[in-house]
Amino acid sequence: MLNSKYSKVLTIILVIAIIAIIGLLIYVGIDLYKAYDTNADADNFDEQFNAYIQNTTNNDNPNTNLQPENNVVENVAVEDPDIPLDPSTSSSSGSQSGSSGSSSSKTLKYKGFNVLGRIEIPKTNVKYYLLDEYSPKALETSVVVIYGPGVNQVGNTVIAGHNFRNGTFFSNNKKLENGDKIYITDLQGKKVTYEISNHYITDENDFKYAVRDTGGKRAISLTTCTDDSKNRLIILAEEV
Repeated sequence: MLNSKYSKVLTIILVIAIIAIIGLLIYVGIDLYKAYDTNADADNFDEQFNAYIQNTTNNDNPNTNLQPENNVVENVAVEDPDIPLDPSTSSSSGSQSGSSGSSSSKTLKYKGFNVLGRIEIPKTNVKYYLLDEYSPKALETSVVVIYGPGVNQVGNTVIAGHNFRNGTFFSNNKKLENGDKIYITDLQGKKVTYEISNHYITDENDFKYAVRDTGGKRAISLTTCTDDSKNRLIILAEEV
């Protein structure tokens, strides 16, 4: 009788364990599929992105190409995010979404969001499109320019990306080190090289890095959550 009770208990435990394992496998499988789908969508957008640049440069500047260079002269203003910030230090309002200084009236869109450019980080196999709308949906779609003068402009431009801990967006920013390169291509076809100069963890209310003095250079700051979602990992990089 006693052995029969133990057998029933062990059977129940075994069934619960099997269900838990199946649930975990399904969760991991869905997460991996989402990561694959996100990266595949970004890869598939390359042709449209390159065609847009080709069309823009043919109209505006036939000599523009996709080679890295550091001579961007147009200004782009991006709207400030809804975050605590001293208004006296905020960037000018009036977003020119999707144009990045181009005279083309047609904006480039990725999944319904205006595109400002493309970011590539070889160290972490990152290649995503920079969106100009700071919203939960935009952050689930790609990485977002949330503050600063604009893509490849003089000054510090802040780019935010989720850490989904699945390899997408800025999930692997913790692997980046000083000296690693980041490449950003704007909608005029200018590809600027940035080199990481610093990286650190801070709390979610710290936004001082966004208004740092760049000494007249183009600079970027990448921000994402730490793996435990309690703090922020900041990556600072300047043009080279």
